[in-house]
Amino acid sequence: MLPPFSLVIPAFNEAERIAKTLRDALAYLEMTSPESELIVVNDGSTDATADIVREVFAAPAAITARLLEHSPNRGKGAAVRQGLLAATTPIGLFSDADLSTPIDEAPKLIDPIAAGELDVAFGSRALDRSLIGRRQPWRREQGGRVFNLIVRIATGLPFWDTQCGFKAFRLEVFRPLLLEAKTEGFGFDVELLYLARKANLRMKEIAVRWNHYEGSKVNVARDSVRMLREVAALRKR
Repeated sequence: MLPPFSLVIPAFNEAERIAKTLRDALAYLEMTSPESELIVVNDGSTDATADIVREVFAAPAAITARLLEHSPNRGKGAAVRQGLLAATTPIGLFSDADLSTPIDEAPKLIDPIAAGELDVAFGSRALDRSLIGRRQPWRREQGGRVFNLIVRIATGLPFWDTQCGFKAFRLEVFRPLLLEAKTEGFGFDVELLYLARKANLRMKEIAVRWNHYEGSKVNVARDSVRMLREVAALRKR
């Protein structure tokens, strides 16, 4: 059994898959950590995402589940921060809405934090690529590698994958950093890890299983430029 934790899922126009994601997450939490909570942050969706979340959460369940909403869209970073700040358990974990890292990988991140060994544990696709099932298109994968190389050079972070959407935090020490963070777009992962390292928190990059699913909200050409600008702004600050 896992100790109680808050699972945060940011969602933007996820009507096609959010129901299955939430049902899978609720079933996993009920089985492994019934005192946990599930928080969805609807980040200004223009489709039926919010209605579907409400419908799923209306069904009887042993898990506390909440829907928070942004209007209009503010960005994934803002959504994740709001969800983590709203958490009521000692540990917060955020996951992408497609569960590209299966939720049953959670113990890899939760257990070392609960044991007092780490303050931040985050999933990585780069440490053991044999754990990748369905790979990204070649162009997207290479773009990710280039971005992470730039991040290492620009920030001094020694990690090989800052962008995997599966990260856990000991909230007692991490909450002040969430309040300090400013990046609202897809570059927010870098800022969170950068602030944690500056605060001398105990951190570890952990290999996790991962699968690519179509429907990603990241536009390689547009959002790569935006993320680089966010990294540049972070370094300047």
